[in-house]
Amino acid sequence: MSPYVTSSDGVAALLAAVSDGLRMFEPPAPLTLSQWADEYLYLSPESSAMPGKFLTSNAEYQRGIMDAITDPRYQRIVLMMGSQLGKTQIQLATIGYFSHWDPAPILVIQASVDEAENFSKNRVAKMIRDTPALSSIFPSPRTRDSGNTLDNKEFPGGVLVMRGANAPAGLASRPIRVLLPDEVDRYPKSAGTEGDPVDLAEKRTSNFHNKKIVLASTPGIKGDSRIEEGFGESDQRRYFVPCPHCEEMQVLEWRRLKYEYDEEDERDEEGNRKYRLKRWYYICVNGCVIEERSKFFMIAKGEWRATAKPMDERVVGFHLNALYSPFVEWRDLILEWLKARHNIERQKTFINTRLAQTWEIRGEKANQTAIEARREHYGDKLPAGVLMLTCGADVQKDRIEVSVAGWGLDSEVWLVEHRKLYGDPSLPIEHGDSPWRMLDTFLRKRYPHILGPTLHIVTTLVDSGNGNHTKRVYEFTGARESRGIHACKGVSGFGIPLISSANRKGVNKALLFGVGVDTGKDLIYSSLRVEQQGPGFVHFPLTEDFDSEYFRQLAAEEKVSEVVNGKMVSAYVQKYERNEALDCLNYAAAARDVANPNFGAIKANLTRRAEEMNPAETATPEPARAPAQVARPLMPAKPLQSASNPFSNSFINSWRR
Repeated sequence: MSPYVTSSDGVAALLAAVSDGLRMFEPPAPLTLSQWADEYLYLSPESSAMPGKFLTSNAEYQRGIMDAITDPRYQRIVLMMGSQLGKTQIQLATIGYFSHWDPAPILVIQASVDEAENFSKNRVAKMIRDTPALSSIFPSPRTRDSGNTLDNKEFPGGVLVMRGANAPAGLASRPIRVLLPDEVDRYPKSAGTEGDPVDLAEKRTSNFHNKKIVLASTPGIKGDSRIEEGFGESDQRRYFVPCPHCEEMQVLEWRRLKYEYDEEDERDEEGNRKYRLKRWYYICVNGCVIEERSKFFMIAKGEWRATAKPMDERVVGFHLNALYSPFVEWRDLILEWLKARHNIERQKTFINTRLAQTWEIRGEKANQTAIEARREHYGDKLPAGVLMLTCGADVQKDRIEVSVAGWGLDSEVWLVEHRKLYGDPSLPIEHGDSPWRMLDTFLRKRYPHILGPTLHIVTTLVDSGNGNHTKRVYEFTGARESRGIHACKGVSGFGIPLISSANRKGVNKALLFGVGVDTGKDLIYSSLRVEQQGPGFVHFPLTEDFDSEYFRQLAAEEKVSEVVNGKMVSAYVQKYERNEALDCLNYAAAARDVANPNFGAIKANLTRRAEEMNPAETATPEPARAPAQVARPLMPAKPLQSASNPFSNSFINSWRR
C-alpha cells in the first residue's frame, strides 16, 4: 500500500476537519426547560426539603409550566399559584436555562430592593454553587468586580440582573430578553414617579422577537390584582387529574375537600383552639371518595388544559392551588383553615397563598340599628372574656375623643368606654385646661375584672394626622413611650397592612406607627356583621357613652367601587358628617396589633391571679355560650413586622403590676 494519502482521502479529511470546526459554532441542541432541569439542575439543602438532583417528576405539574417557558410559540407566561408549589424553583430553573443553555440578558424583579438582595444571596447564589453547569460559567463568589455583584452577575453571552420594584432606576436601562417579575401583587402601584413597575420593565424586552416574560405571584385583592388581570388575558390553563376510581378528569377544588373533626377545649400557646381531625377525604365530581394517599398518583397522571380563549395566542396562564402540592398534606391545609376561619387576616392569607384566589373585600357598611340593639349590661366590672385593653385617640380642634376596647380569644372584642375630653389640643400639655392632662389621667385608669384582678390600658395610639396638633401629639406620646402610648398616622389604600413599621418623629423622637385605615374599616365592618356572640363578635355596653350618636358615627362610612381606566377602584365615602367613633375603634384595633399579644400567656396569668385571689373558687376566663358562627373578626392576631417595637411584651407585665 502506498505510504501517501490519495487526493480524495485528503479532501475528505479536510472536509471532516472543517465540519468539526464549524460544529463548535452551532447552537446547542434544543432542550425544553424541564429536560434541562432534569439533566443539570441541583437543589440546595438550605432551601429544599429534597436537596440534590432536581426531578420534575416529583411534582409533575411543573413540567407543563416549565416547557411553556421555553416553547417558541409563547412570549408571556402567567403563573397564578399558591405557596409551596415550586413557583420559585421554576423561576430559578429559568435563570439557569437562560444562563447556561440559551444565554440571554435576564432581569429578575422582586417586590423591594431588600428582597432582591435576599433572593440573590439565598437562592441564586446557592443554586450556582450547587449546580456544576452554572458554577463553571459564573464568576467565583470571591471575585469582586462590576461583572459579579450582589445584583449584577455576568456570564458568557448574557447577564443576570436582580432589582426591586420600588427602584425605578433599575427597571429602565439595558435591553432584556428574559423578564421574571415575581410576586407582582405586592409591587407598589408606581416605581417612584415612573409608573407601573411591570410596564416599565416590559419596555426593556421590546428589542427581542424571542423575549420571555414570566409573570408570577400569589394573588392579592380582587379588582386590584396584577396576576389575576394577567391570568384573565391568558388561555387560563388548569391542571386536570384523574379520579383513581372512575378516571374522570377534573380540577381539584377546596369545596370538595371534606373533613370531620373534634374541637378540643385545649388551646395552643397563642390562645388558638386545637382541633383533632378524625377523617378527611376528597369527593370527585362523580361522587367517588378519594383518600389522600391517591394524590401523588393523580398528579403524576394529570395534564394542563386551557379553559379560555386568550386575547393573544402568545400568552399562556397557569393556575394552581395547594391541594396539588406534594409537600403539603390535605390534613395540614384543613387544620390551617380551621385556625384561620375566625380570623379575617388569616382567612385572607389562606385564600391568597393556599387557594391562589383573590380576596374579595365584603365589609362595606354597618347597620346602625342592628349594632345599637346589641348593647348589653356588663355590670361594674370587665366581662370574663376580656384579656387585655387598648385605646384609640382621635384629636379634634376642640377635644380629644378616646375609645377603650377589651380583647379576648378568637378576636372577640368588648367596647368598654368612649369619652370626649374637651379643651384646646394646641395648649401646652401641662396647661391646666389642656385636654392632654385629662388624657394622661384617663390612660392611667385601672379597670376591675370580674375574676378579681385589675387591668390597665396596655397600648394606646393617638392620631397625629391633624396637622395643627401633630407637634403636641409627638410631645405627649414621646414622653410616655414606656407606658405603651404612641403616635399614629392613617394611611389610605386597600391591601395596606393595618400596622406598618414605626419611625421616629419630632424633637423627642416619638414612635410613629402607620395605620392602614381602609384595611381597618374592612375589618371593623366585617366584624359588625357577626350576629352571634363568640369568635369575632363585637360587644357594646349599655351606658350613656354608647348612645345613638356613637352608633351613627360608627356606621358613618360606606365603601363604594367604580371602574376607573378599566380597573375597579374602591374607596370609603363618609355618609355622615362625624366619624370619630369609627376612627377611635380603628386606632384601638391597631393598638392591639402593636401590642402583639400572646393570649395564651395572658389567659394563664389571669387564671393564676384569679386563683391566688380566690383560692376557694375555680375560675375560668371564658363564659359558657352557644357555638358561634364562622366569623370575620375585627382584628388579626399577627406579629408586628418590625424590629422597632420594643413593647410587644408589655401586656404580660401588666398582670404583674
